[in-house]
This record gives sequence, C-alpha cells and structure tokens, in this order.
Amino acid sequence: MTEKYYLAIDIGASSGRHIVGWRDGDNIKTDEVYRFGNGVVRQNGRLVWDLSLLERNVISGIKAAFEKYKTIQSLAIDTWGVDYVLMYYDTAVSPCHSYRDNRTEAVIDSVHKLIPFKKLYAKTGIQFQPFNTIYQLYDDFKSGHLDTVTDFLMIPEYLNYMLTGVKMHEYTNATTTGLVKGNAYDSEIIEKLGLPKHLFTDLQAPGRRVGNLKAEVAQYVGGNLEVKLCASHDTASAVEGIPMHGDAAYISSGTWSLLGARVKKAITDENSRKANYSNEGGVGYIRYQKNIMGMWVVNRLRDELCPNKPWNEITKEASESGFDEWVDINDKIFLSPESMKTALDYMLKQKPQTIADYFNCAYISLAHSYKQAIKELQHNTGKQYSELYIVGGGAKNKYLNSLTEKICGIKVIALPIEATAIGNLKIQMEN
Repeated sequence: MTEKYYLAIDIGASSGRHIVGWRDGDNIKTDEVYRFGNGVVRQNGRLVWDLSLLERNVISGIKAAFEKYKTIQSLAIDTWGVDYVLMYYDTAVSPCHSYRDNRTEAVIDSVHKLIPFKKLYAKTGIQFQPFNTIYQLYDDFKSGHLDTVTDFLMIPEYLNYMLTGVKMHEYTNATTTGLVKGNAYDSEIIEKLGLPKHLFTDLQAPGRRVGNLKAEVAQYVGGNLEVKLCASHDTASAVEGIPMHGDAAYISSGTWSLLGARVKKAITDENSRKANYSNEGGVGYIRYQKNIMGMWVVNRLRDELCPNKPWNEITKEASESGFDEWVDINDKIFLSPESMKTALDYMLKQKPQTIADYFNCAYISLAHSYKQAIKELQHNTGKQYSELYIVGGGAKNKYLNSLTEKICGIKVIALPIEATAIGNLKIQMEN
C-alpha cells in the first residue's frame, strides 16, 4: 500500500519548520525537511514582520518536501496568534505589525471607553493582553489604515491565500482576536468600535479544504496538493497533539508558556477575568489557558549575556546557582525590553552576581508563575489536576521541568515531541 504523506508548516515567532508526517499504526511519524529563522524587524521605529521572507521560506520548504516525498496529500499552516495582514484586494498592505510593538498603548483606554473590558471578557472570554488583535485593529482604524483595505487575514490564512488565492478565516486563530463570541465575529463589538464590517467574514472549522496550489506555485515546488485548515493557532494544534489521558493540565512551552486545560465551554466568571485566563477555540472544546512570558525571557538573556554558550551548560550552571529570588515574570517590563538583564535588575531587591544567577532567577520565576496559574486553574474549574503535560521547546529543559515539579507540587510529564506539528497533521489526516 502506498504511504500517504502530509505536510505541516509550523511557524513560530523565532523559527519555522516544514514537517512531513504519515501514519504508522496508531502513531504519527514525522520528518523535518526544512527549517528557517523568523523574527521581528524594526522599520520606521515600529516592530514588524518580514512577510516576503515568510512567503519565500514557506514556498522553499514545500519544494524541499516534494524533493524528498514525491506525493503529498495536503498541507496546513499554523502560526502564532493575534497578528494579521491587511489587504487591498490581492495585495498585502505594509507594514505587518508584530504584537511586540507598543503601538496599542495609546488606544487601549479608548477601546475600553467604548466597550468596558468587563463586557468584552463576558462576550469573548479572551484575557487582556495589550497586543490583542482588537487593540491593533482599532489603532489601524484610528490611523486611517482601514479606510481602503478590502480584507484582513490572520498570518496563517494570509499564507494560505498566497498559496491558493483563496481567502478564508479559521476559527481557532480568530478567537485570539478578542472579537469572537461563540463561533462568529461579534457584530456588536465591531459596530461599537466602528470597524469596517466587510472585513469580518464567516469562520471556518479546522479540517476545511482551502484549495489547491496556484499553478505557478505548483510548478515551482514540483508538485500539487490540497491546502487545508488545521487549528491554525499554533497552541490549538499543539493541544491537539498532546496525548493526554483524562483531566490534565498542559503547558505549551515556547516563546510563550500557555498553561491551561481543555474544558467543555467557556468560563467567563469574575475569578477568570481577574486571573486573566483566556477561553480560546479548540477542536470541539475550549482551551481555558493563560499566557505566561515563557522562554522568551531566557532566550533574550542568552542573546545578551552568552550568545555562544550551549543550553546544557546554561542550565547546569543555573542549577548550581544559589540565587533564589524570583520576580513576577508576567510584568509588562519583560514584554519587549531593550535589555532583559536591566529589566531583571530593576525588579529584583538583590542584584545577581553571575550570569548563572540571572538564568536561575528566570527559571525559578517561571516555575512560580506556573504554580500561581495552576492554583487559579484548579479554583476556577473546580478540578484538581495531578498531572501537567509540557510540550514544545521548553519540554527539553530538564532543569526547568524539575523546578516546576518541585515548586508546583504536580507530576510533570515532559514530552519533547513536535506536538504542534502532530496536531496539525492529525487534523489533516482525519479530514
């Protein structure tokens, strides 16, 4: 029997991967065929994404996949949430802002005057983050950038369009906008903010067919296939890829740590709002979860303090550090500082003496933020979680995992698997 191959294109804020997958009994086997770097760039004082770089790498990776696997059934793309591309018919409108840019700070209060956050949360269940799409779009509206645009597409849906010529909004990623109630964009929020109604089309479920590659794309990459929607928010695909048993908590650990649990319906009570828990779309369930600053902090420390030092040396030295003070790692000071070291110095009572001290502080702070989040999770869901599954890049960090297990008092099951790609592939295979 001929093997059926599928392609997952999984793009994070710092790198992207093309991973071919196939069924092997009850398991999904994977082969990474292409990897590329990604990151924000500064343009005219703003932090933006290089769309042309993303497009080139997406297509180059498909070409690499066809060179190794001649017949591929379909592909699907997942990326980080929140960010989007404005379009004028077939053309992307530059720039494509990054969520790490601070442009929304001037409009958040204006949005909340039009719709108090308490009401927004009751409708959408989405936690407050200054970079949420709702604030980004309102900034574009106030700046006049929406006056002539015909469409807006979240990043993975824009890349789908680039491949197929079909514009389509996917449900799980749309829920990260703070503009969705239930299974559709909320007309009251859109109307109160004065956003152009034509931008907000119907939401499509994961598994939906988008289309085949455009002729010129197929010719260049050396083959054709179907493009499908996976759960195009990468965390939604990651949760699909975790082999959890029964009620368990999870952390999708990457640039951000997303800690939460699957629930049957959104939990939008006052405790959830105050704890800043989010209710984001999953595949037949809600991901009740919280954004925690994540590996971003230690990645930036490494870039700044010891860019050439291997991670195993960094974690070993951190584990031998006696520095035990910790900070609120979710403070906005850590979102996009010029110097992560300086940000930590500002928040700490005692100054670290060595590079290892800084890393140990960051790791301990992450573990304590997980402890607080688990406490809130259990209180708000009324469930006790005895197991915590960790996937993503952070699952490979044995020191952080041991700190998490010790500080949180919970059994940690670290799975250093490509959970996002596996979830992406699973949805393709089942639809």
